Amino acid sequence: MADYTMRTTVPRPYEETVAAVRAELVEAGFGVLTEIDLRATLKAKLDVDVAPQVILGACRPQLAHQALQVEPSIAAMLPCNVVVRGVDETTTVVEAFDPDVMMSFAGDGEAGEALRSVATDARARLTAVLTALTTLDAVEVGA
Repeated sequence: MADYTMRTTVPRPYEETVAAVRAELVEAGFGVLTEIDLRATLKAKLDVDVAPQVILGACRPQLAHQALQVEPSIAAMLPCNVVVRGVDETTTVVEAFDPDVMMSFAGDGEAGEALRSVATDARARLTAVLTALTTLDAVEVGA
């Protein structure tokens, strides 16, 4: 399978990690626009039990605006999804969709270059979030 996410694993309980991810996203200039509790949704809709997992729709308005000015249809790829998933009582995985992968759809030319610039900024900020989490007791980082 292709590598399309940026990921870190931290030795910290799920709830603490969710709070830490939210704080680090704010520090990196993102806001959380949406939140999907996959555990609750799948339990309600399918009556199945899964590990605790949340999708945070993170957005940095300045970057979103820049991208929309270049290509209005880029809105279909917004916001940046950041997933926090409990592995066990003391381990949590944090993943973000890699903005560089999104840019494989951008094409060439001036518009593609402008979108890649936005993606580079978003990727650097998301990398900073994951790195900050690793300095708070992480055990593994992959990008």
